[in-house]
Amino acid sequence: MDDGLRVTDRWVVPAGELRERFSRSSGPGGQGVNTADSRVELSFDLAGSPSIPDSLRTRALDRLAGRLVDGVLTIAASEHRAQLANREAARERLVSLLREAVAPPPPPRRPTRPSRAAKERRLAEKKRRGQRKRDRRVDGE
Repeated sequence: MDDGLRVTDRWVVPAGELRERFSRSSGPGGQGVNTADSRVELSFDLAGSPSIPDSLRTRALDRLAGRLVDGVLTIAASEHRAQLANREAARERLVSLLREAVAPPPPPRRPTRPSRAAKERRLAEKKRRGQRKRDRRVDGE
């Protein structure tokens, strides 16, 4: 637990830059519900971290802008009963979120046009459909 989180091959978040807070988890738990601090809040200062390269920092700040509070990304995990399992879940979620945020953008889509044959098929089908509807009419023209 005391080593850093490997986000990409170029970027490892040192454990000293992660802040963990523990609190009581909600939901059923029996006798231990009032004593066990199993909920984990994992915080990472994305804007002020010296470990992230500048090119990745700007991309991550843009993509995670809606989730950041003063440049700090916070993840809460309370789905497990054990604190250790929640710590692992929060770390995995943080790594996957940061990986998606710093991934390079996909290549731009090359616009395409329908082929001449596709246009002709579409028009022929429209003509057939119109003829079928005309044939169904009772009054005739």
